[in-house]
Amino acid sequence: MKAPAWLRWLDPLTAMIVGVLVLGLLVPVPEAVGEVLDVVRTVAIVVLFFLYGARMPTREVVDGLKRFRLQGSMLAATYVLFPVLGLLVQLLPDAVLDPDLRRGVLYLALLPSTVQSSVLLTSVARGNVAGAITGATISNVLGVVITPVLVAVLMGATGAGIDSGAITGILLQLLLPFVAGQVAQPWIGAWLRGHGKITRTTDRTTILLVVFTAVSEAQTSGAWDHLTAGALVVLLVVCAVVLAAMLTITWRGGGLLGLDRGDRIALLMCGSKKSAATGLPMAAVLFAPAVAASVALPVIVFHQLQIVVCAMLARRLARTDPEPEPARP
Repeated sequence: MKAPAWLRWLDPLTAMIVGVLVLGLLVPVPEAVGEVLDVVRTVAIVVLFFLYGARMPTREVVDGLKRFRLQGSMLAATYVLFPVLGLLVQLLPDAVLDPDLRRGVLYLALLPSTVQSSVLLTSVARGNVAGAITGATISNVLGVVITPVLVAVLMGATGAGIDSGAITGILLQLLLPFVAGQVAQPWIGAWLRGHGKITRTTDRTTILLVVFTAVSEAQTSGAWDHLTAGALVVLLVVCAVVLAAMLTITWRGGGLLGLDRGDRIALLMCGSKKSAATGLPMAAVLFAPAVAASVALPVIVFHQLQIVVCAMLARRLARTDPEPEPARP
């Protein structure tokens, strides 16, 4: 028996996130339990970023940098154009979009691109899969440093600067484990890439733990008491407009840069996406709990939206491919 059409469009990770989000709202944990969960969350984030470093082949990242036009355009889309759109959203009045959600959209705009979904959808659309793998990987490698810097500079200017202990957290929970993973990569990288279930389980467990603790703490402190259904609808519309703008810019920009069809598809899929797998754990390090819960919501909404829209685009591009050949290795 086939699943309903709407269920087939639902990303499993988003479904789990929403379930944990509801659980955190309905069952906020006592303070003593919350302190234990904070320690567990910190350990999980350290392990997560160690695995990020350990499974990324350094040589492939360096080699990918040689494709300057494609990789440069991906990085520009992720870390220049997206932040500009995030800053433009800050111009919306409070009556249109809640200030906390506006800052969450800005945080979303500062994140690296996704890896798994970008590569998968590039393949479905018959684009340059190798270019997508390299571009998304480079985006995530640089994001460990670039995203916290952009958050400190841009979100500090909008009244939601990073938590006072965030610099130490960035060094000890994000950067140091990632570097340690890169050092260990020659010995364990191939094994980790061959056992993807381990890293996928770590990704999802950490994300769900981060969401639950952030939402539970926000609920206990009353940080979400002012959110309404209308505010969530407006947030969805804003995320849709940002996604549509980035899809248009990356596709047309690829044409103006003279990229071939395969590279344009890779730019479209990598340059228009943001990573919940990196963004949600990172928010737990960068922000105080109440702020982390608010900035997480736009990340969750945008994550599901980008999966649905880009899946439809990938299928359409595959159908309209003038030369339907296998994707380049």
